[in-house]
Amino acid sequence: MADRRPWWRRRLGQLALLGAAVSLVIALVTDLQAHARDRHAHAALASAEVMLGITRTKLTSTSRAQHRANEDRRALLSADAYTRAVWADADQKLAGATQAAFFQGLDIGSLQNCLGGVKGALAQIANHNNAQAGMDLSGVSPSCETVDGGNTDGLAYPFDFPDPFVLMVGGTYFAYATNSVEGNIQIIESSDRTHWTAVGNALPDLPTWATPNRTWAPAVLQVGGQYVLYYTAQLTKGGPQCISAAVASQPQGPFIDTSAGPFACQPTLGGSIDPSPFVNADGTPYLVWKSTGEGGQPTTIWSQQLDPAGTGLVGTSATPLLIPDQIWEGGNVEAPDLVLNAGRYFLFYSGNDWNSAHYAVGVTSCSGPLGPCTRPSAQPILTSGADFAGPGGASVFTDQSGGLWIAFHAWSPGAVGYPHNRDLYVRPLNLAGAVPVIEPGG
Repeated sequence: MADRRPWWRRRLGQLALLGAAVSLVIALVTDLQAHARDRHAHAALASAEVMLGITRTKLTSTSRAQHRANEDRRALLSADAYTRAVWADADQKLAGATQAAFFQGLDIGSLQNCLGGVKGALAQIANHNNAQAGMDLSGVSPSCETVDGGNTDGLAYPFDFPDPFVLMVGGTYFAYATNSVEGNIQIIESSDRTHWTAVGNALPDLPTWATPNRTWAPAVLQVGGQYVLYYTAQLTKGGPQCISAAVASQPQGPFIDTSAGPFACQPTLGGSIDPSPFVNADGTPYLVWKSTGEGGQPTTIWSQQLDPAGTGLVGTSATPLLIPDQIWEGGNVEAPDLVLNAGRYFLFYSGNDWNSAHYAVGVTSCSGPLGPCTRPSAQPILTSGADFAGPGGASVFTDQSGGLWIAFHAWSPGAVGYPHNRDLYVRPLNLAGAVPVIEPGG
C-alpha cells in the first residue's frame, strides 16, 4: 500500500530511522574503532543536519501558506472589509483558501460553504442590499464557526459584532451591537445562545442631529411593555459623541428616536459613550456610561438615576464610579456593565486600547449603583489568549434558569485591529467567589 502521509512526515520518519541506525552502529562498535566511529558519526550527523535544514525550510513554507490562507479567510469574514472588498475576487480567495485547507486540517466542505456565503453577502452589499447580506451571513454561521475552530472557546457568531449586549425576552435571546453590515444597530437572535440568526437593523433611522454610520455600543432596557435602546452617536459637523435613546414596542425593533438632541452628553469632558442601563433591587433604573476625557481629565465611568420611562436622567449631576489607575488599563476605562447578584454589586468594564491585543475586561465591587467602587483584583479577569485577542465590550445576562452568562467581542489572533472583525463570544459567568470568574466554553 502506498504511503499516504505528507512528504514532510515521511521525511521526519526517515530522519528518525537515520538517528536510530546511527545509535545502533555506535552501540556495536568497539573501542578499537573509536576513530572510525567518530568519522562516520560526524558524517551521518552532517547529512542529517542537511536533511533537517531542508525539512525546516519546507515546513516554514507550509507555515507561511497557512498564515496567508488564514489572513485571506479572516479578511473575508471581516465585516469592515466587506465594504472594501471587490466581490468578484471572492472566487479567487475561495480557491486559495480551499487549497490551504489541506495544510490547516480544516473541513473543506465547511470552508467552501462559509466562504460561499461570504461571497453571496459581498454580492448583496455590492447591490446595496445589506439586509440580505446579513441573512446570507447568518445562513453560513455554523460553517464559519467550524472554520474558526468551533464554539469550544465560546465563539457564538463569527462575524463582526462589536460591543455586544444580550437581552432575554421569553425564550429568545436578542443581541445588539455596534453598526456594521446590518446597519446602524445590528440585532441577531437565538434560542440556545449558540446559534444566532440576523434580524436586521434595530435602528433604521437616525435623528437629524446624529451622524450616519457612527453609532456604537447599544444596550436595551425593558420598561413595562416598551423597550428603550440606548446608543452612542456623534453629533453632526464633527461634534462630540453623546448618548441618545430610542423606543420600540418589541425587542427586535424598529426602535424610533425622534429627539432633537442627545439626552446625555458631557462636551467639557470630551463627550459621553457606552451607555448601559441597570435596575436596582427596588426597581429604580440607572444608567452607567463613560466620558472620553478632555483637557487633562481622565476617562471616567459615571452613574445617574433614570426617570421611570427610562428616557431621561434624574437630577443635574452624575456620580463618578471609576477612573483608570491600574497599569493594565493603559489610561483608559470604558464599556461599563453594572450587575447585582446575591446582594453584591459588580461593575464590569474594559480597559486599554480597544484596537489592540492589550484590551481586556476588568471588574470592580461597588456598594450600590452610585458607588463607591473598589477593585477586588489588580488584574483583569479576561485577557488575550490562544483562542482570541483583545476581549472587551462585555455585558452580563441570565438564561431561563437564572444562570449567568457574559457576552463579549474579541479579535482573532493574528488579525487584531481595524479593519478586522470582532467576533461575538458567550461564556458562563461564576460570581460565587470574591473575584468573578469567566468560565471556559459556551
